[in-house]
Amino acid sequence: MKHKNHSTTSANMTSSCVIEDLSIEMLRKKDYASVINYAIVGMHFDWYMSSKMVLKAYGKYFLYTELNRATQVIAAYKGDELAGVLLAEIKGEKPVHYSFFRHIYVRVFDVLQHLFAGGAVGAYDKANMKMLADYKKKAEVDGELIFLAANPDMRGKGVGTILLEELIRREPGKRIYLFTDSACTYQFYDNRGFDRVGERHVVLKLKRKRVPLDCYLYSRKL
Repeated sequence: MKHKNHSTTSANMTSSCVIEDLSIEMLRKKDYASVINYAIVGMHFDWYMSSKMVLKAYGKYFLYTELNRATQVIAAYKGDELAGVLLAEIKGEKPVHYSFFRHIYVRVFDVLQHLFAGGAVGAYDKANMKMLADYKKKAEVDGELIFLAANPDMRGKGVGTILLEELIRREPGKRIYLFTDSACTYQFYDNRGFDRVGERHVVLKLKRKRVPLDCYLYSRKL
């Protein structure tokens, strides 16, 4: 099971047919369930757990964790339909979506996660933190791109690029990093001006199986 803070899913790989008339807004609470589903599908949480109930609970845990620390919450809408979302944490800025209820949910789930899958969580965390520590010896960073995902029905329509461009507009000159892995469409970042500045291989040792993953650290100046 992957740890809450170190997973990023990308959006569309290409933008041959860009969606027009997208509006940039704050993420609407009614769309939390959609974002949870984007995370489950985009990051292949079903590789680590098979129960639908556990998948939903973990997806909620993932979203609540990231929302509580995000200082930029950027959602794209096509009319009333969520097209995609980007979450980022920028140094020196305050979280914009913090909730004490979500904080409690995360704390409880954290205890359960480490109780039942502590070894897998630790291996994934350790790999990512080692890459980031090595990178920080060479570069100053201003924040993290936490999560980026497009509506699966709108992939290939430029949604991810539009969200990234909005972050660049809001945070010009900032150097950000992100964690991703071979379970995600990490190639998106190769084509959007990011440099792969770290790479490590891990094997998540779960109770009933082992899941090999390549972990990546990307960075770019906005």
